[in-house]
Amino acid sequence: MYAIVEMAGQQFKVAKDQKVFVHRLEAKEGEVLTFDNVLLIDNDGEILVGAPAVNGASVEAKVLKHLKGDKVIVFKKKRRKGYKVKNGHRQFLTEIVVENIIASGAKKSEKKEAKAVTKKTSKGDDLKKVEGIGPKAAEALVNAGIDTFEKLSKKSADEIKAILVAASSTLAHLEPGTWAEQAALAAAGKWDELKKWQDELNGGIAK
Repeated sequence: MYAIVEMAGQQFKVAKDQKVFVHRLEAKEGEVLTFDNVLLIDNDGEILVGAPAVNGASVEAKVLKHLKGDKVIVFKKKRRKGYKVKNGHRQFLTEIVVENIIASGAKKSEKKEAKAVTKKTSKGDDLKKVEGIGPKAAEALVNAGIDTFEKLSKKSADEIKAILVAASSTLAHLEPGTWAEQAALAAAGKWDELKKWQDELNGGIAK
């Protein structure tokens, strides 16, 4: 039995007891998460295809540890422009192990007890209100599990930069140095103070 499921903005083909590396999750080691965006399940030849997700299906996985991936060199050059940029990047990852695949219509008693913690899905904040964050950057952050001002405020500039570079080379030029501080003001509801500061910024950078 296997399933195709979306986790942390990526799609994986998983089976029970399989270990998977996903983009960094906002969860503690040992925590059990439930991912309910299951696109397909193959149960011994009986295939269930979602539209887009399989109704009632889910995948339960336990967080083993947080780590960094191998170093990747991102090099950009423009001919006859004298433009060269070289950046190193190590993706923040979370290693998880699949504990259970629950097909559509499974009874509650068939699910693992006690340890199971369902991943909360709530409407996040509009990250584009942070100066320097456009639609693509906001999408990359949300896919990495950063969907609120509070979560963004707790990230360092290096962590945010790593997420952007991993999502797309077109986002590598963004400078998120002030994003966490802006997000902290937004999370606290200090919109007047944030607006005054943003008037002094250009793309999230001081003029």
